[in-house]
Amino acid sequence: MTIVVGYDETPGADLALDAAIDLAATYGELLVLVYGVAPPGVVGEEFAAHMAAVEEIGRAATAHALARATAAGVTAEVELVHEKPAAALLYVADQRDARMIVVGSYGENPIRGFILGSTTYKVLNQAQRPVLVVKG
Repeated sequence: MTIVVGYDETPGADLALDAAIDLAATYGELLVLVYGVAPPGVVGEEFAAHMAAVEEIGRAATAHALARATAAGVTAEVELVHEKPAAALLYVADQRDARMIVVGSYGENPIRGFILGSTTYKVLNQAQRPVLVVKG
């Protein structure tokens, strides 16, 4: 099976990556590093430039995470998905029939996260499989 982790180089994502690497190593699972590529707005001249910039940021972030996983002896892959982060994680988890989804939480006020719709809250409320939230 597979463990899916959202990674974007934030402090919460770093903690989630550490936990996901440990789990993948312990259970001999494939680790899939997911980055949601969805720039602000989907119309206008800036769209292509925003998309390219977000993809480049995603490639760089996941390259660092892939190197960490590989150094720990974990087989890992990267998926850049043209969706917002929560939708990207849920999509990959479903496509890969993941054992679990791992996400980080780095101290956002729970009410603010609920109202604004943080990635962690969206994944917790929409996932059809176990979700591990690693708190910072």
